[in-house]
Amino acid sequence: MLHLGLIGDNIAASSAPKLHRLAGRQNRIEVRYDRLVPRDEGLDFEALLAACPARGYRGLNITYPYKERAIARVSVPDALVQAMGAINTILFDPEGARGFNTDYTGFVATYRAARGARDPGTVCLVGTGGVGRAIAFALVALGAGEIRLVDQAPERAAALARDLAPVAGRTRLLCVDRVEQGAAGATGVINATPLGMVGLGGTAVPETALTGVEWAFDAVYTPVETEFLDAAARQGATTISGYELFFFQGVHAWAHFSGLPLDEAALRAALAAAE
Repeated sequence: MLHLGLIGDNIAASSAPKLHRLAGRQNRIEVRYDRLVPRDEGLDFEALLAACPARGYRGLNITYPYKERAIARVSVPDALVQAMGAINTILFDPEGARGFNTDYTGFVATYRAARGARDPGTVCLVGTGGVGRAIAFALVALGAGEIRLVDQAPERAAALARDLAPVAGRTRLLCVDRVEQGAAGATGVINATPLGMVGLGGTAVPETALTGVEWAFDAVYTPVETEFLDAAARQGATTISGYELFFFQGVHAWAHFSGLPLDEAALRAALAAAE
């Protein structure tokens, strides 16, 4: 049996348990996958994470709001992931815990599946926390011409810009105060805040800011259709659902957890049938 879990807040609607159990079924492996909310466990995040190896976990997914806290508790073999300052996947080995970021690889796969070889252009990224940091590094890898960083905490956007600078190459980095300012004339707009998810309704991006945008991505995937994506579609933008990031980051996390292959098309079909 493969024992896995997800640590996060507000995760009752997460489909991660389904994805990994179905991945296990493809490979004839029983998968136990638990939702772990620190408050419900009576522990803070650090204490809960430290307890997981003794509880028999092989690996964990980490979600909002713990991705940046998690990286301080593990070794990170990839220098680029270390520079991101956030992880979403942890593997427990006899030598200790190792951290990975499949949000980064998952977003690259998501973007390529939706837009092929086209570069992202000028992108307004709203939210520079854990998933926003991974997406920003992915945008650099995808060849974005300019990334405009917007956050309610300006110091967090500035910190991400500093961390991105050594790898940014020709990508211009700007910190802006308001979403409307960042979205004006942008090719793409990304919501990397939790606003819009089940239990946290609303949108971080006013519809009026989406005029002329070519594409929009929402990191939220519960629900799949968010207020932000609906507004972007009304403005004529190509919309990319956070479900795609959920799927690809999960496939990449499975590779870390198990080292086993997946038939991605069959997994998609099984997930759809299980909804």
